[in-house]
Amino acid sequence: MSEQLYLCMHAAEFPAQALLRLRPEMQPQPIAVLEGRAPLEVVCALNRHAERRGAVCGMTRLEAEAIAGLRLLPRSTQSEAAARAVVRECAAYYSPRIEAASYGTACSYVLDIAGTGRLFGPPEKLAERLRAVLAAAGFRVSIAVSANFHTARLKAANSRSVTVIPEGEEAAQLSKLPLASLVLTPDHAETFAIWGIRTLGELAALPETDLIARLGQQARMWRSLARGEQAHTFQPIEPEFALKEFCEFETPVEEMESLLFVGARMIDCLVARAASRALSLASLTVEMKLDGGQMHCGAIRPALASTDRKFLLKLLQLEFAAHPPQAAVLAFSLGAEAGQSSKVQLGLFAPQTPEPSRLDVTIARLKAIAGEDRVGSPVLEDSNRPGSFRMSQFVVSVTTSTAKTDNPRTALRRMRPPVPVLVTMQGGEPRRFRDAERSFEITAAYGPWRTSGCWWSTDGWDVEEWDVLATTRQDTTRLATTRQETSIACLLMRDHAQNAWQLVAIYD
Repeated sequence: MSEQLYLCMHAAEFPAQALLRLRPEMQPQPIAVLEGRAPLEVVCALNRHAERRGAVCGMTRLEAEAIAGLRLLPRSTQSEAAARAVVRECAAYYSPRIEAASYGTACSYVLDIAGTGRLFGPPEKLAERLRAVLAAAGFRVSIAVSANFHTARLKAANSRSVTVIPEGEEAAQLSKLPLASLVLTPDHAETFAIWGIRTLGELAALPETDLIARLGQQARMWRSLARGEQAHTFQPIEPEFALKEFCEFETPVEEMESLLFVGARMIDCLVARAASRALSLASLTVEMKLDGGQMHCGAIRPALASTDRKFLLKLLQLEFAAHPPQAAVLAFSLGAEAGQSSKVQLGLFAPQTPEPSRLDVTIARLKAIAGEDRVGSPVLEDSNRPGSFRMSQFVVSVTTSTAKTDNPRTALRRMRPPVPVLVTMQGGEPRRFRDAERSFEITAAYGPWRTSGCWWSTDGWDVEEWDVLATTRQDTTRLATTRQETSIACLLMRDHAQNAWQLVAIYD
């Protein structure tokens, strides 16, 4: 084989394939795709079942509706863009050098596979593996392999299987292809028809000098293409890796079960695409176009990146249950952010932690019951306000703490909620206080520690805090003949705005 070797994969009727790959239940049905503005819509793509019913590309909507059992779908450019990204990712596994060769409604990519024999075996085996991968992704393609770029492209566009063209047999393999395989102007196509030229083999047999004299220099290129001799400078593309799936519905969808059915297929595709690069899904982004022009958005962020399809689908179901769309859904988009799969190494005697999947599902259910802002990890806010914090997304940390715990430390245990108390002041300091059950005698008081802020808003505060040591006496017998002293160290806070005292924390 030559040092140059190209593989072309050609997906015909791509608008129809892009719409049906996420809807496996519709694939056995005759489907035709319409484009254009009503009422001048025409059929731009169809599947094989529609061809057997007599549908052809170019027929009007009125003619297509006359065919019994034919289902009509509108063309979706966003679905096609997402499907092209999937095709490129499948091809990139076998070669990083890919050039787009699409025209019309077909999707074609040419791969430079020179030197890949040691990785994937002979070209026949590589082509069969690539075709099987694309078929699993929901695409029906034809593949041709040749040492000439244009020969592989033309042969793939006019076959339905895998074809490997040996070097030197390019002209023979192209001889029976129709002349319509070349992109000709209507005038030149009519000229060749008058001459009786119907195939590429007949065009290749024409004298080069006389052909150029009658049709110009571009006829030389057509003849070289027909003979499999046209040179080409390979121009690889560098697509950006983006995990996104899109589905546009022909009628508004109101049932959550239908959305979950499509979402399950989307998650399968996203997981497969991420796994092909040894990645996992760190987050999911849901976008829905609703009936009436509004948008409904949502986000799902597991504690750990995962490739578990059932687990991600369960999180999607809980997201729909917690934040259902307020109208029927016209289009559904599911994007993902890729992340590395992390493993947590447990100690030999450390207690077993819950599985991340069960933990995420539990957190999602708790949010549905208690509220979004009541479940998560507490994070201190950058504020002087006592006890000010917010709830953030819970994330499992895989780093181990290096803090030394040899020296004992005093812990401050916050009371949630704070306990109202009555405080007796003497000499500007608290001397005793009482809660609902006991009274305490203050033996030492340190303070006051005054803080205030946000005076310009309704969320302002003006408080003073006292660190106190207090004792109380408790009866140890029913006849109260014996009393036992109990000492506590606590934090008292006075709210000047409400003129109220609270027991906010205890030192342990």
